[in-house]
Amino acid sequence: MTTFSRAGITFVSGGDHCSAWLYRPEGTGTVPGVVMAHGFTAVRDQGLNAYAEAFAAAGIGVLLFDYRHFGASDGEPRQLLSVQHQLEDWKAAIKTLREQPDIDPERIALWGTSFGGAHVQAIAAVDHRIAAVVAQIPFCWAEKPQQKIPLSKTLWLLLSAVKDSLRGLLGLTPHYIQAIGDPDDHAAMTSPGAAAGIASITPADSGWRNRVAARFVFQLASYKPGKQAGSIQCPIHYTIAEQDAFISPSTIREAAALAPHAEIASYDCGHFGVYVEPVFNEVARDETAFLVRTLHAEHADLVHSR
Repeated sequence: MTTFSRAGITFVSGGDHCSAWLYRPEGTGTVPGVVMAHGFTAVRDQGLNAYAEAFAAAGIGVLLFDYRHFGASDGEPRQLLSVQHQLEDWKAAIKTLREQPDIDPERIALWGTSFGGAHVQAIAAVDHRIAAVVAQIPFCWAEKPQQKIPLSKTLWLLLSAVKDSLRGLLGLTPHYIQAIGDPDDHAAMTSPGAAAGIASITPADSGWRNRVAARFVFQLASYKPGKQAGSIQCPIHYTIAEQDAFISPSTIREAAALAPHAEIASYDCGHFGVYVEPVFNEVARDETAFLVRTLHAEHADLVHSR
């Protein structure tokens, strides 16, 4: 096991500063790196530091960041989920890690979970310098909800999105809605056990806020990063939670079938189960093994010679 240090840094994306933690393995010379970010409205302190520590202990440099508008990063208005902005944040983070001393810019991997798992597919499909990808319980494309949603709640969500979009066009403050809740809640993402699940990964001093600007709804129908998996040239590891009530395992398997160098690891847990015991250690072990294997210098040379 390699010792490592962690330092807070910032980088600029779209004119705003994104906050990040940079993990550096100590006494190992030039090392590969992985860029990491969370999912829907989530921030880095919600279970991702444990993954970053596992990767750093395996001799991999890590840049773990918060998106603009969320957590410790800048960006106004707050709690604004923009696919375009978040993809720009990923690109800026990758550039930042590639420029770090003792990080091999040709051995950079991406690790994204949930909605972040969507973004790593989209980025790797066009940035063929990326050496490896971990897409953990990733959003691939919108699908019919897995649990029945009352018509009244669907109409409420659409009307909230229209209201927020109009306020955005007029330059007014956003119309916010609850981000995550249980089925009886009026929230953006609801499923049985969702409130308990998000609570299980959220420290008392977390920068996470359970609200989001409602306009994000209109971005989901057109965002289909899983359909781009066929363009991902590097190895990609898909982590599936078989009991996931947010993201259908079948969509992940369909995306993996498109990717030329995909592998799948499946776990008997729900959406939030991958962040906590008893499943976390198994998932972290498997993902670390994948990153170590694919980011080995000799393998990376083969990847980039294709």
